[in-house]
Amino acid sequence: MIVKADNTITEEEEVLLKEIAKKINNPKVIVDASTYNDIPENDTLEIVLSELHELVDLDSIKKSVEDLTNFLKIQKVRKEKGLKTSNNSLHAVFMGPPGTGKTTVARMLGRIYKHLGYLEKGHLVETDRAGMVAGYVGQTAIKTDEIITAAIGGVLFIDEAYSLTTGGFNDFGAEAIETLLKRMEDHRENLVIVVAGYPDEMETFIQSNPGLQSRFNRYFEFDHFSIDSLAKIFKLIAKKNDFILTEDAEDKLLAILERIHEKRHKGFGNARTIRNLFEKIIERQANRIVSITPVTEEVLMTLTEDDIPPILKTVKEIILFDEEE
Repeated sequence: MIVKADNTITEEEEVLLKEIAKKINNPKVIVDASTYNDIPENDTLEIVLSELHELVDLDSIKKSVEDLTNFLKIQKVRKEKGLKTSNNSLHAVFMGPPGTGKTTVARMLGRIYKHLGYLEKGHLVETDRAGMVAGYVGQTAIKTDEIITAAIGGVLFIDEAYSLTTGGFNDFGAEAIETLLKRMEDHRENLVIVVAGYPDEMETFIQSNPGLQSRFNRYFEFDHFSIDSLAKIFKLIAKKNDFILTEDAEDKLLAILERIHEKRHKGFGNARTIRNLFEKIIERQANRIVSITPVTEEVLMTLTEDDIPPILKTVKEIILFDEEE
């Protein structure tokens, strides 16, 4: 405990006290195999919706989120005026391949729910089967309960949720689901669950338990990005990291994107794959310019054709890597 008797607070002390108050009022529960995502400081509904519009592609998802936001706004007004409101569930099923923005949109939903008064904090906790299921009888319920406790007041995002039902007879995934359903009921006013995964598997998952069917009635369908969208994503990543592409580099990159899009499979990583490709390209650029003297800002920022890896070899590696993942 800190006691100060001179009745004055310096600027440094004020900053420290605010930080202490923030940690007391927003405790973070650290759970293995899970990630806690707080909402940004000074966040507003307008900021979230602006970020939503800036996402590449995802037009149908943006429309669905906007429709939901408008619906919740009107429900709030009706409640304020003493009118009856709909008790539609805020829980959601996100169906689609990896790297298509499911986690990003889930974070935005949490922030939207918070700003509209439906959630207290609006943070997001990401987890999967490994974060919920233990290897011994009775331990899964405890592990799942810890994850849910961390998410109360916000959104619990369960990636590849279908894996909770694919473990076979006597699998502990069923125990995780039962614990989840109970806590969803206990905290229905201040907890939102988003389950995510491939479309076919998620449909089977929801249909596997009547409790899941009754609690999840809001579906968002994500699709693979187009070639143009993949190129836009690469350029956005490059721009945010202070890189620019020469025309020749852009042409070679496009050749890679066209081939991986043509050969893509169910597990193709989309934006995740583009991020990995970007990292590989800037490593090649570093090797190319490390001996250049002087290293100007233009040299540091420019990605040339030589920095783009060989087309056929790169396509083969990307497709193979995605399949293994």
